[in-house]
Amino acid sequence: MPLSNKRILIADAHPTMAASVRLLLKDLFEVSVMVADVPSLSDAVVRGDYDLVIADLSIPRISSENVVRLLKRLRPDLRLIVLSVHDEQVFVGECLAAGAEGFVLKRSAVDDLVPAVTVVLRGETYVSPSLRKDAA
Repeated sequence: MPLSNKRILIADAHPTMAASVRLLLKDLFEVSVMVADVPSLSDAVVRGDYDLVIADLSIPRISSENVVRLLKRLRPDLRLIVLSVHDEQVFVGECLAAGAEGFVLKRSAVDDLVPAVTVVLRGETYVSPSLRKDAA
């Protein structure tokens, strides 16, 4: 299946950010649904047939459980890119250890998101370049 047929779900509590992400991806991928909280995200993941979720690390949730762990528990096969304002290595490491395949900073989403989606859908891991430099 070509990458253009892959279904993507966007989860961000900020409608403007979710719409911006959708706009960045809409010509290259099938962006199917946008949700704004963890209950809606959980429901969409269980009911939908998505290839990838792009989720804000700080999406409002009903427990302190990391959104990555929650999604991987619901659908272990689901690929996940975390989108975040947090640039501390502890957040990146925690998300990748929990099973996320990508971590993109919101401030660099315009440059990083399309490459991240492409890389993650190919089965590889993507971390925003500015975070990779910090890690080196």
